[in-house]
Amino acid sequence: MIGTRLRIATAADSDPLGVVMFRAIHEGDSPYTKAQRTAWLPRPNSGADWAARLLGQHVLLAQADEITGFMSVSQEGYVDLAYILPEARGQGLFAQLLEQIEAEARGQGAKQLTTHASLMAQPAFQRCGFVIDYQETVARNGQTLARARMCKNL
Repeated sequence: MIGTRLRIATAADSDPLGVVMFRAIHEGDSPYTKAQRTAWLPRPNSGADWAARLLGQHVLLAQADEITGFMSVSQEGYVDLAYILPEARGQGLFAQLLEQIEAEARGQGAKQLTTHASLMAQPAFQRCGFVIDYQETVARNGQTLARARMCKNL
């Protein structure tokens, strides 16, 4: 994306990243129903617990005028969060973020990346070389959500 830069998230980014995650789940096309999306994330993540979750990972974000997406990886190579705003999808941003996340994971000694990918994220992960280990469903706030455990050797 022209004018987009990647940078490591800071503590000040935690609440804006919660909004990006919320918008990515609730806006635009989705294989999940409105009820499933509301159960997944009823309101944007914010506050101390959310900030602590982000602080425990390497979080990379994409920013033009605003934050348009972000991705996180743990020291063990688990891609925990990967969200792109609907208006920024289809422009290669996911692949750009993942390339840098992979480099960080390799630098930390990880031999494999793993994730639990939503139905929405599975195609993007597959395009970047991830394979599905297994499909599963998770219950959240009275709804059932399908997802897949995926991995990629580094």
